[in-house]
Order: sequence, then C-alpha cells, then structure tokens
Amino acid sequence: MPGPVTGDDGVARCPWAVGDPLNRDYHDTEWGMPISGESAYFERLTLEAFQSGLSWRTILAKRPAFREVFAGFDAEVVAGFGPEDEARLMADARIVRNRLKVAAAISNARACLDLRDDGGLAAFVERFRPEEQPAPATTEEMVTTSPESVALSKALKKAGFVFVGPTTMYALMEAVGLVDDHLVGCHRRGARAS
Repeated sequence: MPGPVTGDDGVARCPWAVGDPLNRDYHDTEWGMPISGESAYFERLTLEAFQSGLSWRTILAKRPAFREVFAGFDAEVVAGFGPEDEARLMADARIVRNRLKVAAAISNARACLDLRDDGGLAAFVERFRPEEQPAPATTEEMVTTSPESVALSKALKKAGFVFVGPTTMYALMEAVGLVDDHLVGCHRRGARAS
C-alpha cells in the first residue's frame, strides 16, 4: 500500500483523502485535531459506532442529518429519548437505520451523564492518550487497535457504554487527536495540537 499521495492541488495527503472532496476536507480540517466538550466527544463516539461495517464516507455524508436528529449530540437530550424517538430515528432514511446502533446511542448518552461527576466523557477518554505516537510511513504500517484503545474500550464498557470495541475506540482516538496516524510525509502529520 502507498504512502502519502499528492493530490491535484500538489499537496501530499493520506491516500484515503485524495480524490474525494468530502474525505479531503475532513482529513485536512478535522481528522486528528483535538476537540473539546462533551457533545463533541459524544458525537465522535456515536458516529464511530454507526460507522462500524460501513465506509467513513457514508457517515460523513449523513453527518448533518445525524446532528439534527440527535439534537446536536446533546447527551442530556438524547438520554431522554424514548420509544417514540427510537421509532422516529428508525424511520429517518437520512441516517444509518440500525436498531442496535440507535439504541446504543441513547444508552451511551445516559452513560455520558453518569460520567459527569468524574470529569465527563472528554476527560475520561483523554486519560488513554498514548505516551508515544505511531509514525506510519505507509498504510500497511497503520494499526487498528492499540493497548490504549483496548483499555479505553474496557473502561467505557465498565462505565455502561456499548458499541465501543477496541477498533472503534482506536478510530475515535485517531479522530480526536489522541493518536496521530497521518502518514509520515502527509502535510497534516504532526499538525495537531498536543
């Protein structure tokens, strides 16, 4: 598999970000950048769970609808969703309609609220930042789990979260800047704040 690929604009990027404007924009402005606040972390955690088994491009295209139907990922609002809300979500073709994932999002919102007395979801996830960053030169050198993502998965499950397996949690860690998996030579490598 390749290392960074130079796009039409002359900029070297991770291969998945070349050729598609939606992926390129996400790669260049968001992936690997730190975020803050409960709703931002809850959004990323929810979207990573919905992405399981699908392409990230599919989730990005549906993201505006996800934000709308999940009340801007306000955990307090989503935690109050009941059977009528689940039915409404399952009838909305603008999002991924998977009953287990919809139920997981609501359950995870409730678990988010339970973490507030312990610093909240953001602080909880941040505790699993690895001491050393990977430095993949090619996509073949990238991993899909790490000891930290395994530990985060176990800790979140213990705290009542679901759909938070080690691979999904590694993707979350990449998305929020805990892990810098931009390939060596990619213009975004090392651009995240620490």
